[in-house]
Amino acid sequence: MPAVRKAALRELAAAAYELDARVVEGELHRSPQGEWAVGDTSLAEWLEGLVGQRVYLIVAPLENDRPLPAKLCRTCGTEYTGVECPRCREARIRLRGR
Repeated sequence: MPAVRKAALRELAAAAYELDARVVEGELHRSPQGEWAVGDTSLAEWLEGLVGQRVYLIVAPLENDRPLPAKLCRTCGTEYTGVECPRCREARIRLRGR
């Protein structure tokens, strides 16, 4: 899997955490009893606390090799692929010292 895709998915998960959303990561599998689980977490139990609420359920496989589309930076106009514009990132690091 391309590192850029993995970084974009980590950014999506971080944004979800900031919104106090529920996030689970791991291998999707079916238990011998037929229940879906991600890692050691049963999806039925994990979703139980959300019954009756409107939700977004986003599932993104890490193994997808499809390249990310190029984006156009809204600040400087540079076309880039990835999580953030490398030109603006370099300028931010240079100016802020980080």
